[in-house]
This record gives sequence, structure tokens and C-alpha cells, in this order.
Amino acid sequence: MDPIDALNETAFWLERELAPTFKVQAFRRAAGIIGGWEPAAVTARAHDGRLKNTKGIGSRTFEIIEQALNGSVPDYLENLRTRGAAPLARGGIDLLATLRGDLHSHSEWSDGGTSIELMVAAARSLGREYLALTDHSPNLKVANGLSRERLEEQLEVVSGINGRHSDIRLLSGIEVDILEDGRLDQSPEMLDRLDIVVASVHSKLRSDAGTMTKRMLAAIDDPHTNVLGHCTGRMVQGSRGTRPQSDFDATAVFAACADRGVAVEINSRPERQDPPDDLIKLARDAGCLFSIDSDAHAPGQLDFLAYGAERASLNEVPPDRIVTTWPLDLLLAWSTAGR
Repeated sequence: MDPIDALNETAFWLERELAPTFKVQAFRRAAGIIGGWEPAAVTARAHDGRLKNTKGIGSRTFEIIEQALNGSVPDYLENLRTRGAAPLARGGIDLLATLRGDLHSHSEWSDGGTSIELMVAAARSLGREYLALTDHSPNLKVANGLSRERLEEQLEVVSGINGRHSDIRLLSGIEVDILEDGRLDQSPEMLDRLDIVVASVHSKLRSDAGTMTKRMLAAIDDPHTNVLGHCTGRMVQGSRGTRPQSDFDATAVFAACADRGVAVEINSRPERQDPPDDLIKLARDAGCLFSIDSDAHAPGQLDFLAYGAERASLNEVPPDRIVTTWPLDLLLAWSTAGR
């Protein structure tokens, strides 16, 4: 087995289990180190002891590299594969099988943990037909949001990746901040160039209902908005602690989404589970479209779609109203309409 593949797959399974970042990064870092060497050099260094003494190579990563070089699946990786053999969620299996893509993911360009290329490779391994790269916009400085110049540079990278793959389409996109006045945190000219725009509130989450509703309605009314991301902003578990959902007039917001053809995101991250079930039902009954998204910040998290599919199925969301079940041409016709 290729040792770089073994290290990256190990990281994938750990990410899928929401292992601590430092633990995952040890395997990604080791893969990056040996990835800079010729294969013969990796073998030689493993045999003469230099690899074991290389900074960034620990006892576990050395064990994985050594066993992979010997032609076997490393024991640690085999154990992870066994643990990961069962689906993440018990429900929604049939719906999960119909999902073609994912409209919300992040890379190391903003607050994700890995390269765009590794995100695409993981999406391909999971059988995705398309993946939207939606790194953050400039206002979210804590997440290293992309300036216009960096976003333009990223579009070139996306184009290059698409030129190398015919079995998956990397969609250009952004998770754009909904500013306090409801404007989107990127120029209309740049948003015109993107395949997918996910609009999300990340600040002043405890604003009163009237202020938050007005803010969200303005963003929904912008013709660039395709998906309303994690609409309540809640956190129900995880290392960042918990956070209550924002107050807003959900009936008015979902009516606007239905009218404008904006999809309500079913955010699949275990710590978000956003919207809650009662709001999924409200949006369903309002006639909204939905997008089941992973909001992945690392390759292994792309598999979180299982959680979103389970919740959509539980709340009887019609599959034909889930845009991530649509073929690419239909999806793009929807996402770029009205621009």
C-alpha cells in the first residue's frame, strides 16, 4: 500500500469520527513530509533509521509508513476501516444513496484543515458527482475569510482542478457572511462568477427577532443567494460548547425562501443539526427547497451527509425538493437563474 495513501486515509477515518484536530494533523503532516520525497528515498530512510528520527514523524506514523512499505494494510488503519464500516446514521439510507453532491465545504484557504485537492479526492472516493468549495468571505476574519483578490486566485485553482478530473465537478462558491444590514459580504461582480452562494449569519446571533428577520430577508432577496446556511446558528454539542438558536420569524423567512427559490440548508454537522426538526417541518410545509450539506472542514467530514439525510428522511422532506439530489445541469440552471 502506498504510505502516503495510508496516512491520508487514516486521517480521513479520524476526521469522520471527529477526532481531535491535533491527532488528525499528525497523519496529514507526515503524509506531507514523505510526499516531498521520491518513493525510493522514503524506503531507504525507513530502512536505515533516518525516517524514525525525522521531525514530524512519530511512532504511530512511522508504524503506518513501515507497514505500508512492506505491502500490507497498516494495523491501525485496518482497525479504523472496521470501525467505519457501519453507516454514520441508521436512518435515511435510501435518501443518502440519491445525494449527488454537497454545496458547503471548506479548505485550508479559510478555516478548513486541508488542501482543496484533498477535499476533492475524498469527495471522489465517496462517489460525489459535484462538490461546492465555499470558503468564507472577508468579514469573517477569525476564519481567514477570502478577500476579492484571494477569491479570484482560488477560482483559477478550481478551474485547474476541473481540467484534471472528468468524474467530479468542483463548483466555485462561497459561504458569504450576511452583514448586519442584510448585504452579502462580497461584491456582486464576484458573486456573479460563482456557481454556488451559501449565505449565513455568523455575527450578532443574539439580535432581537425583528432585527434578525429583517437581516435574513434582505439576504434572501439578493438574487445571488442560493442556500440559506445553518439558519439558526445553534450549537448543540462539541468542543466549542453549546449555543441557543437565534430568534427570527421563521414563517416569514421560509416563505421568502420558497418564493425566491432559495434552498434551506440541512446542515449535517453533528454539533449544529441545524435547523431543528420543528423548523425543517415548517420549511417543508412552506414549500421550500432544501440542500443537505456537510459543512465539511476536513475530508473525512464530507461523509457527514449521512446525518443530514437521516434528519431529512425523519421529517419527510420530499427528495425531489432536495437540490443535492439533482443532476449537475439542473442544479446549475437553478443556482445561476436570475443573475
